[in-house]
Amino acid sequence: MIIALDNIKFMSFDIHDFVGLIILFVLLILSGLISGSEASFFALSPHDIDRLKSKDNKKGAATITLLKQPEQLLGSILIANNFINIGIVLLSSKITSSLIDFSNAPTIGFVFQTIIITFLILLFGEIIPKVLATKQPYAFSLRMTSTFTILNKIFKPLNTVLIKSTSIVNKKVGHHKNNMSVSDLSHALSLTEEHEIQEDKEILEGIVKFGKKSVVEIMCSRLDTIALDCNESFTTVIQTINNSGYSRIPIFEDTFDNIRGVLYIKDLLAHLHKGNTFRWQTLIRPPFYIPENKKIDDLLEEFQKTKIHMAFVIDEYGGVSGIVTLEDVLEEIVGEISDEFDEDEKNYTKVDNDTYIFDAKTLLVDFLRDLHLDEEYLDDVKGDADTIAGLLLEIKGDFPLVKEKIQIRNIDFIVEKMDSRRIIEIRVIFKS
Repeated sequence: MIIALDNIKFMSFDIHDFVGLIILFVLLILSGLISGSEASFFALSPHDIDRLKSKDNKKGAATITLLKQPEQLLGSILIANNFINIGIVLLSSKITSSLIDFSNAPTIGFVFQTIIITFLILLFGEIIPKVLATKQPYAFSLRMTSTFTILNKIFKPLNTVLIKSTSIVNKKVGHHKNNMSVSDLSHALSLTEEHEIQEDKEILEGIVKFGKKSVVEIMCSRLDTIALDCNESFTTVIQTINNSGYSRIPIFEDTFDNIRGVLYIKDLLAHLHKGNTFRWQTLIRPPFYIPENKKIDDLLEEFQKTKIHMAFVIDEYGGVSGIVTLEDVLEEIVGEISDEFDEDEKNYTKVDNDTYIFDAKTLLVDFLRDLHLDEEYLDDVKGDADTIAGLLLEIKGDFPLVKEKIQIRNIDFIVEKMDSRRIIEIRVIFKS
């Protein structure tokens, strides 16, 4: 039977169309579930993730496993959703053609089969499921965990190809974009010099350069570290604490390379009344080691996770080259941090407008900052040096003599004091 309505003809409804509509309905539900999964998995809050970790069953552990591989999960979601949506489009087109004849009204047929069907797919297969899933992401993701554990295994070969191709594009495009953004920001900051926002400018510059620095550039050398041998008496420990004013003291045994841990002064407060026989060594906390080449942004993240404020820096031979604290890291962004107990200390004495006397162990990063020079000013000559003394040794290749002058660009470095193995003071003269 054919019913004519203007230029559109409606065909009779048979069992094949009925089965097709049921399949189409099932596909829409599947599309909605998968779209909702995408929203729920990636909308989980830190609190939800903690609940999943504490959930003592296989489903919670399986959800965490999926979240640890977000690229695999997202790949499975997109592949499954695309396959289902293609099936919906093809099936809906076939059912529409068998029920309605648009041959005499092709424009209406185009609008119906593209715009209306696409709208229905977006509404019931994307928008509504995602809105509902984001309201209850924890429950929704738990229900869909088993499904995506299976889909991850099925789509693993295709996912691998997609992820590798994406990583290649990211390396070629994303890295260049990041470099440009840092460069642009640095240039923008340089334009603010004449404006009255110097403090904000310095903080922003610190953030820009933060990820480039390694701990060896900001650490306190072992020679300048106040530490205690674990065989010292309790009286000596108290005296050292009083004299230093520090809240944490590194503890070693026989040599600084044999670190036993860190003594927190707050742990001693309850034992101050005890005599010299008190075993203060029982209060020592375990040490936290890091390599010299660790970037300070990674170290800050580790400090946050471990709730530790001091780390021991290890060189390539396994020796302890120094210590670095949370305060050292933060000062690279906000500048010098002082409290009411800190004395005003400078690494240098200003003789006149062009002459300074510097402590030879001053870090190059602090030296350049004190003299308002660019951090890249000495990059082509400093080599592996981290201090002013190290810079002179790097350039000369030997120990300089007292009063010996070494010129670097428009700066004269003159050795003022030294002992048999160490440069102590350096005169710095700017030449106009």
